[in-house]
Amino acid sequence: MADINNEVEKHVAVLAFPFGSHAAPLLSLVNAIAATAPFVKFSFFSTAVSNRSTFSGSANQENNVKPYDVPDGLAEGYVVTKNPMEPMELFLKATPGNFRSVMEAAAAEAGRKINCVMSDAFFAFAGKMAKEMDVPWVPLWTAGPHSLLVHVDTEVIRQRLGYAGREDQIVDFIPGFSAVGVADLPEGIVLGNLDSPFSKMLYDMGLALPQATAVAINSFEELDPVIVNELKSRFQKFLNIGPFPLTLSPPFTSDEHGCLHWLDMHKTASVAYISFGRVITLPPHELTAMAEALEATGIPFLWSFRGNIEGKLPEGFIERTSSSRSGKLVPWAPQMQVLEHRSVGVFVTHCGWNSVLESIAARVPMICRPVFGDQKLNRRIVESVWGIGMGIEDEVFTKDGAVKALELTLLSERGKKMREKAEACFKRPALKAVGPDGSSRENFKTLVELITK
Repeated sequence: MADINNEVEKHVAVLAFPFGSHAAPLLSLVNAIAATAPFVKFSFFSTAVSNRSTFSGSANQENNVKPYDVPDGLAEGYVVTKNPMEPMELFLKATPGNFRSVMEAAAAEAGRKINCVMSDAFFAFAGKMAKEMDVPWVPLWTAGPHSLLVHVDTEVIRQRLGYAGREDQIVDFIPGFSAVGVADLPEGIVLGNLDSPFSKMLYDMGLALPQATAVAINSFEELDPVIVNELKSRFQKFLNIGPFPLTLSPPFTSDEHGCLHWLDMHKTASVAYISFGRVITLPPHELTAMAEALEATGIPFLWSFRGNIEGKLPEGFIERTSSSRSGKLVPWAPQMQVLEHRSVGVFVTHCGWNSVLESIAARVPMICRPVFGDQKLNRRIVESVWGIGMGIEDEVFTKDGAVKALELTLLSERGKKMREKAEACFKRPALKAVGPDGSSRENFKTLVELITK
């Protein structure tokens, strides 16, 4: 075995959060860094289920990045209940011990001690582990800058609003938040169960991140300079290295369902693209309302519908819309290519941060139906601060509400102005940020230096 104290060749431990869409952008970033540093070994730690999914969807996998499976916290034969949070809570109870043992084994196998710890920003314990090893800690925040700021300032918000702030209170004591109310904040700040494992994890994260060597984020400095400057004042280094749809190679995407060919048959900015991500399924009555609105308006649509569709849409809806070529339902679509297609005029979305960035990169306005986490805050920023999308009344789709939103974004002058603003104020600055000498390009160089030096 090689000498485990050999420091000639570096070894970076990467700790991924194995739920939702967290692991994939972290792996994409690691591959981009690994491509610039072929003699650095990157050990990527996540659960077996997450690693299989994440690595199988990675288009440009570098040879110096190796996955390692950590225990998921589920006892052998354990049957998970219907509580969707249970697997995550059991996993969190197993941390950090489940990571520590596998990291030690990976270091012994590689014959290289760990010189740097990268992690999902959720893992405050990764900072403690890095401190014990006397190595840099570089977390990645995969969501947006506004949600990051409220998590870092959770204690300030609680002191100002109390632990049960009224939903109609405005959070205007935080710079850049004059349009944001308590009801827009992620659960666990002042509303919801503040003692849940997930809320406690985020609270601990907010306290730990200022001690990180650098905090990286999937965003770009020009997106919201006020918020960026606030975050720069909170951290030792704050590195905007996105948007990832423009800076990192996207996962391998085929078009096996013919989405792009179908879009070719439609007029510019005429199609509604509908997708609520990999995790979320809306209640049947909301799906029915959206379907009825699409038929009532006659607006062409491409709907990426995950899971079992049976019984969730009006009877005959699929047959009627497919035969008239006004609609196409698919189990999966190459989202970035779809959004960049000239015929797509609006994105009906849950407003997850990856989807927001993809819309910005493609300069497509959004109709936002948030469900949990940072999505309500993203919707507020998209609608009330940036003016490149809109929410829906009471955050629930009705037929009339969906008709109004579709017609406003696709058929009105206001929708046209949204597209123009998305182009001028967001897409162009994003392209500049990732271009030669752009802010994200320079921040990425700094990040590579920190991690591989």
